[in-house]
Amino acid sequence: MTRSTRPNRPSRPARSAQPLRPESAAAAAPAPPPAGFRGVLALGGPALPLYAFLARLPAALCPIGTLLLINERDGIGDAAAVAAALWLGQALGGPVIGRLADRRGHRPVLLLACAANAAVLLALVATVLGGLPPAARITLAVAAGLTVPQVGPLARARWARLAGEDKKLLGSALSFDTTLDEVGFMVGPALAGILAVTVHPASALLLAAALILVFGTLFAVHPTAPGPTLAAPGARAAVRLWSPGLVLLFAMAVLQGAAWSGANTGVNALADSLDEAGAAGLVWAAMAVTSSVAGFVTVARPGSADLPVRLRWTIAVQAVLTLPLLAVSGLTGATLAVAGIGLAVAPHLIALFGLVERTGPAERMGEAMTVVGSGLILGQAAAALAAGPLAQAYGYRAAFAVSCAAAAASAVVALTATGKGRLGPRPATPRTPSPPVPSPGPRRS
Repeated sequence: MTRSTRPNRPSRPARSAQPLRPESAAAAAPAPPPAGFRGVLALGGPALPLYAFLARLPAALCPIGTLLLINERDGIGDAAAVAAALWLGQALGGPVIGRLADRRGHRPVLLLACAANAAVLLALVATVLGGLPPAARITLAVAAGLTVPQVGPLARARWARLAGEDKKLLGSALSFDTTLDEVGFMVGPALAGILAVTVHPASALLLAAALILVFGTLFAVHPTAPGPTLAAPGARAAVRLWSPGLVLLFAMAVLQGAAWSGANTGVNALADSLDEAGAAGLVWAAMAVTSSVAGFVTVARPGSADLPVRLRWTIAVQAVLTLPLLAVSGLTGATLAVAGIGLAVAPHLIALFGLVERTGPAERMGEAMTVVGSGLILGQAAAALAAGPLAQAYGYRAAFAVSCAAAAASAVVALTATGKGRLGPRPATPRTPSPPVPSPGPRRS
């Protein structure tokens, strides 16, 4: 006989009939989701940030790898032309990749882009080693830029989708993702230089192709990859991408890229003037180190200030921290100056891309992220075209002046044009007029 059917056992009232005590109700309430690093890892799993980091590392390997490979054989002039073509292709192709990912889903677009990018990088290496004409190299460099899978922007779009309406968790996720970018741009150039010296000048591009093919594919097929968000015919036309807020963020991204590029050009010109050209990469890595630290601190302690306020203050602080570049006269001073700038870089980018998520349409988030990412690249390319000749004609301080001017212009724009309401929530998606029907409620647009 089981315990439940023993005779002469007094019956007890059911527990559910008793009123819940306050402490019992508190115990029954669901625990809040974890915050910070734990919350981000719980959101997408530990494999997602690993795949995203290794798949975007080629973005830091390819430019310096291209310079090292071609400079070794044909000089810095040809190398700079091919690197500029790579940048141009990436700036033009980024929004196209983002748009296709929104329309077709991340998985098929990333799989195709990863395979194409790896193949083009291998062809570029073969072209350089085979001594083919510069036109062939530039064509392949543009193709390599056009097919970059845009893992960074699409990872940010994926985190935004996973976090949903939890803005605190979304802030931690975007902070963590931006910090991964900073770590990648610290590791990438150093790794490319080490491989060029110890293995072969082409090894950085070969490694980039392998990483794109393996980890880009793993990122593409990860279960968090979203499907199409604009699958219906005509849906894209009904969802406007550009808004005044997104235009403003794009302009600030261009100025940010220009500030980086002017400083980078000045560091290289300074190192050349001291006959220590190889030290320029190490000097520039100081910014990535401090920026990475600042990014991890932002993930752990995001603070209470809203995103527009954080954007204004971080850009203003960065503009002030850029001014010491005008006074440096050696590599030690340059290292300290760029390290100081790095303290504001990651917090600035975290606020910038957090506002892209807020102002861009949810249905075209991948395209919005890649558009702003392309703004960073366009700013770098434009400033390089201006700062290079200036540094050659007037010395490295002329390139630093370009950086300071761009940072100051960005601060002016941030402090005067990002007032209340200009970077608010995205507008509602317009709908095609139709006969009135009962609505289940508002839809997030």
